Amino acid sequence: MKRIFLIVLSLVALIGLWGCSQSASKPAEKIEGVPDAVQDDIKIAVIRNLPSDDHTKQFLDGTRSEGESFGFKVDTFISDNDDAKFQELVSQAIQKDYDGLIISHGKKDYSYDMLKPAIDKGIKVVTFDTVAENDGKTLEGITSTAQDDHKLAELSLSEIEKVTDNKPVRVIKLWFGPGIPPLDRRQEIYKKYEEEGKIETVETIGPTNFQNVQGDIAAKVSSILAKYPKGEVDAIWGSWDEMAKGAYKAQKDNNRMDVKLISIDISNQDINFMREEGSTWESTAAVDPRLIGVMNMRLLAKKIAGEETPETYDLEAHLVKQEDLKESTTMFNLDEVIEGWGKSDDFNEEWMKKLREQYGK
Repeated sequence: MKRIFLIVLSLVALIGLWGCSQSASKPAEKIEGVPDAVQDDIKIAVIRNLPSDDHTKQFLDGTRSEGESFGFKVDTFISDNDDAKFQELVSQAIQKDYDGLIISHGKKDYSYDMLKPAIDKGIKVVTFDTVAENDGKTLEGITSTAQDDHKLAELSLSEIEKVTDNKPVRVIKLWFGPGIPPLDRRQEIYKKYEEEGKIETVETIGPTNFQNVQGDIAAKVSSILAKYPKGEVDAIWGSWDEMAKGAYKAQKDNNRMDVKLISIDISNQDINFMREEGSTWESTAAVDPRLIGVMNMRLLAKKIAGEETPETYDLEAHLVKQEDLKESTTMFNLDEVIEGWGKSDDFNEEWMKKLREQYGK
């Protein structure tokens, strides 16, 4: 009994020491040249309404690493595209008095009402691919960020045009909506290409099982490919790379490597598929998902500091071609083959650099 008591006492002592070391990470004195508001114990919640795919993991890593480099405590949550769960997570975060929220992929039909209590409470908010408006009214103080989705669509569809000299190019379209802001914006450019006679949509496919998007799309593309003999479809356009992965698997399973695949967004899995011998996945247009998280956190830090931030911010799009990729290429060194990839000095204030020096990042 005495032995058990000593073990418990030791554990309590360790926990106490750990707590002290955590609180000691904040400097006793204010850092000169850094806004006082960001030198308190800042708590941030990052809530994303998508499954836990590669893109999500890298986005969350970007928010977490940048926030922690400022000395912030960053909690991340995902809702697997479950709108009810997503709204509940946001509601709980508002009740728990976080200093700032980063909200990803909220739907237009509820995001205004979902985020209004946060704004009313004085919580700072940055959104990604989320439209928080109601009857033309927007919530004051929110910065809405997005990838340059029009440019992403233009880059990818210009590659679709090159698939064949015959016009229009016959395309299987991987898309679902309306109601998903980034896909809706990409659809605007796709529709323009259709109207100009550059492409012809032979089939449109979207997921219904968001817990297994790749498997769902693979089954659907397999069924569609069976309807069209070789030579009757020129390309598959994936408006979201998670769907493109399923399409690529279907092509391999059905020996239909005659159809070219071009997509939007990127991950390590995409890169591996693109590098495979005989791969049909020729290119993808993308923004570094980790950088998206970084930029959202910088904007939120500026809001907490009381500095001016824009109402909207778009991240620059890049085209990644199969021919650009080396055997050693991953998401972590893609900048070696794609100029400007994953880099931006936007909103990178001098006081942020001082915080990074303090917190060892």
